Amino acid sequence: MSIHEIHDATEARRFLSQGLWLQRLAAPSAAAVGPALRWAFEAATGGEPIPPVGIVADVGHLVLSDEFRADVRTAPDVPGWPPGLARRYEDILLGKLDADSSIARASDALARYRGRDRDRGLAFVLDQLGRRAGLGGVLLNPAALKSTLEVSPEELLADGWKSLVHDGPIPILPALYERWVEAIREMHDALGPEDVFELEHGTALAAFGQRVGLRQVLQAAADFEAAAPAMRPRLQVRRHDVATRILDEDTYPVGGFSSISTRGNIESLLHSQLAYMEPDESPDLFDIKFLRDELLYYSRDENRFLRRRRTYAIALYPDLALARVKDIELPRQRVVLALGLLVALLRRLTEWLSDEAIVFEFLFVRQGEVEPMAAERALVEMVLREAIAHGTAFTEAINEDQLAARCLARSRRSLCQALIVATSDRRIMAEGVSVASLRLDRPRPAFTSGEEPPAVLEPDSEEALASWRAALERLLANWA
Repeated sequence: MSIHEIHDATEARRFLSQGLWLQRLAAPSAAAVGPALRWAFEAATGGEPIPPVGIVADVGHLVLSDEFRADVRTAPDVPGWPPGLARRYEDILLGKLDADSSIARASDALARYRGRDRDRGLAFVLDQLGRRAGLGGVLLNPAALKSTLEVSPEELLADGWKSLVHDGPIPILPALYERWVEAIREMHDALGPEDVFELEHGTALAAFGQRVGLRQVLQAAADFEAAAPAMRPRLQVRRHDVATRILDEDTYPVGGFSSISTRGNIESLLHSQLAYMEPDESPDLFDIKFLRDELLYYSRDENRFLRRRRTYAIALYPDLALARVKDIELPRQRVVLALGLLVALLRRLTEWLSDEAIVFEFLFVRQGEVEPMAAERALVEMVLREAIAHGTAFTEAINEDQLAARCLARSRRSLCQALIVATSDRRIMAEGVSVASLRLDRPRPAFTSGEEPPAVLEPDSEEALASWRAALERLLANWA
């Protein structure tokens, strides 16, 4: 990554004014100057190097709107510009970004932003694009950009064209364009899944620390999902599912109409029976047949669909604050890996058990009125925002003495399985509830199921992260 610094105000203005003539998706006009400089200003205020303002403008028009789109064939030929570079820039960089699905999703997400948030969202896209491609840029003082914004667009464009004609482009401009074209050519996706997630959920504009935690949890979850089994484990041979304590909302008729009878509900009434109704007579023949049970109804066969209820209760204890440590053997903090593992567990179980009614309860154990894991709870709520909105997951702060009663109450209406996540040995005694635990007092987690003693998983690989993957596989095998 090469980074250039421009400290001189005159040189900075020359860099910006020349860059305005290099944009291709918007005609270099007075109307296009304001948005381009505004977007560059938002990108520079974060203290990160920014690409040439022509690239900023083109990505901005590509992502934010079609309002300033122009035919690139009408763009002016820039004096002194290397031959063929403009064509490669249009075909490779702009063409690839325009066809990139992650850029399309980012554009849809930013369409919901309002005011300055849209500009800040674009600055986020530019920053992540540069980071993923390993690209540099130019470090500019935001004050220089702010002063340039105060100059009239016509004067700025005239100064840029004049310097291009007399002095030619600044040497760093074609060099940066060449690097951006080559880097974008080698990229797979312009933005990562975590980048798009942040834009779609509005966390791209959140505080830096919160964003870093969110991105690390999402990346850890993606890594665990990639290593987890793709297929659901086979059911045990001797296992038989028996429906008990069935609620009305758990059963659905799925058979077709097989006969006609004199018993049924109003929805299955034969339409021909409505002919017995008389508007001017009361009671009419319809009423009489109804009282005598002589009306005819369609009758279904006996097939019914049974949807099993499952509740997964995940208790996170306050001593997990001790797991906010980065071990040399692990790529991230233990607590971040734990949250990523739980998110991967939720996603895979939701995929495998799509025909069942599943609820995930993330129960954060508090100490009196204090909630030591409040930051982690906020991360879980951000990652699982859609599941929480759909009612398939929720978070709650709860006292430790309420856990057993909560699991017992859930087991009366559904198949309830519990997981304890802590840095010490913890137990929940609830009849009819399968309890597992994950102890995180060392780089390799200790997993236990039922009454087994905690045991550190030692897979064939010496890598510490392999023990975490093995813990996820054990959980999936037990809970699926």
